Amino acid sequence: MEEQGLREQRRCPAGWLPALQLLRRGSKAVTRHWKAVHFQRQKLLALTEYLAPRPALPPRCLPRPGPRQQQEDGYARVLRAQLEATLRASRMVAVCQYNAMADEDVATLRHFLRRHDIHVKFAVSQVARPVLAQSKLRNLLPLFVCRNILLVSAEPRAREMLRVLKGVPQVTLLGACIDDTILSRQGVEQLARLPPLEVSQGQTVAALSLLPSQTCSLLQRGPALLAALLEQHLRRLRGAGGAAEPAPGPVTGSH
Repeated sequence: MEEQGLREQRRCPAGWLPALQLLRRGSKAVTRHWKAVHFQRQKLLALTEYLAPRPALPPRCLPRPGPRQQQEDGYARVLRAQLEATLRASRMVAVCQYNAMADEDVATLRHFLRRHDIHVKFAVSQVARPVLAQSKLRNLLPLFVCRNILLVSAEPRAREMLRVLKGVPQVTLLGACIDDTILSRQGVEQLARLPPLEVSQGQTVAALSLLPSQTCSLLQRGPALLAALLEQHLRRLRGAGGAAEPAPGPVTGSH
């Protein structure tokens, strides 16, 4: 301590005190040591210790609790109701495998499909599986493996759907249900090659009207031929009768 004071005096000129003075303080003694609890206090703590009551039946004799039923999420219930309404109002439901796409590509796909009245629905397997299991589309359940989307339309538009999906390799068609008929990808392609319904109806009407017209012409051919023969026979009879009659002589006056 004295050496430190001498050093400070040497550094500072006479008559000046240092602004900072270092003083060494002794460490405080530890006054809190472990001490054994008094015997009477130990007895008091032991008497006042809380003891839980014993159950009437041991736990091994109680029935095992059943599995807890998870409460249904309200958002999942809303999604399920929307999906049920969509499937009920759609005549064409196509299941596609969805791979990662940019948001701009998804918007473009929606736009081109909406032109043909085809809507894109992102189906979550946890929501779609219970709905499909209770509907006529239960045979489509094996197609829901990973991320899937549904292409729904109120009218069967397989040709337009395949034309749009041809330019989108990230979306793969797995199967479809068109007019209550389950079709694979090959079945949808074969259906798309068929002519439109209006053309098919016109061809059917033309084929059905051809047979009655031919039947009518065949039935009218016999009477028309008979009438022509009778008319020709009458002409011959008239010609023969005119040749057999004598020619009238000249008329002479009486005297």
